[in-house]
Amino acid sequence: MNESAYACIMAGGSGERFWPLSRRARPKHLLKLFSERTLIEEAVRRLEAVVPLAHIFVLSNEAQLEATRAALPFLAPEQIIAEPAKRDTAAAAALATALVRSRDPEAVMALLPADSLIKDSATYARQLSGALARAATSDALLTFAIKPSSAATGFGYLEMAEGLGGGFRRVARFVEKPDAATAAQYVASGNYAWNAGMFIWRVGAFLAEAERHTPALATFIREFPNCESSALSEGASVAQAEARAAFLAERFPTLEPRVSVDYAIMEKARAVETLVAEFDWDDVGSWTALPAHLGEDEAGNCVSGAGVALHGARGNIVFGSSGRTVALCGVQDLVVVETADAILVAHRDSVQEIKQVLPKVPPDLL
Repeated sequence: MNESAYACIMAGGSGERFWPLSRRARPKHLLKLFSERTLIEEAVRRLEAVVPLAHIFVLSNEAQLEATRAALPFLAPEQIIAEPAKRDTAAAAALATALVRSRDPEAVMALLPADSLIKDSATYARQLSGALARAATSDALLTFAIKPSSAATGFGYLEMAEGLGGGFRRVARFVEKPDAATAAQYVASGNYAWNAGMFIWRVGAFLAEAERHTPALATFIREFPNCESSALSEGASVAQAEARAAFLAERFPTLEPRVSVDYAIMEKARAVETLVAEFDWDDVGSWTALPAHLGEDEAGNCVSGAGVALHGARGNIVFGSSGRTVALCGVQDLVVVETADAILVAHRDSVQEIKQVLPKVPPDLL
């Protein structure tokens, strides 16, 4: 365990593709899709072998704050912070870096998503520990690269250059989500990997890049109210908590640029390195991710929940959560999700479009 390292988890997403089970106040990372733990709890538990529990921050939002704290009762309330506005991941990266810098200006940190599914926690912990150790003595910003299992068009890619030893490689460039033909070329070349949105850097290295490319983010980081680590270990003082809350409320909603950290910082940084993940990884981007982890019957149906009845049904994904019986007869390639107050029926090929129907759904069901 690295006693001087920190980790920040981004947990403010809306999870619209998992409606109706996912809602604004209970998005994907607060659901128990694959085990008795939510995805956010799994994300925190994976870090216990890497950094002290007291060195983990979770960035949520106002709508999800209480539910996130309830899902993580083993973290102190002040370790779970609500962003007062939605400003994309560049602002989240600045807030995360500011939080860590307020504890230790010399610290090294990881910025990680809340909703990835990783089963090989031991390999993940080993590689993350190695990346933190490298970042602690470097001005480079680090990422994790995922070796492509297909020519996916839903991910950004990293073009990897020469090896740097220890499994690390220089990142030549970041590539936006490609079309199918370009993605196939990337995969065939062997020099491209998926960008998993997992970052590691020394606080000073990130601040220096922000100074060069996004001065507003750098100013936010420098002026963020300091917190004594000893005070936080006993519960942040009222004065410190109030100062931080006032600063966030005033400054965060207007923080610019409102773009991803990839675009604002990573693509322009002087040195970016990557480590190809040896652990399994799935971003669980839609309902069609479930069969790979929950299994299928002989007809290709993936079923979760009690009371599902199937006849002549093939290739369907059925998720029941209220206990009511869901029956499918003579249909194929559907996604059927049942909750106490809503039912979704979609073709498997249309799951990426679920968020397009949400404007037509009653607001109290969002």
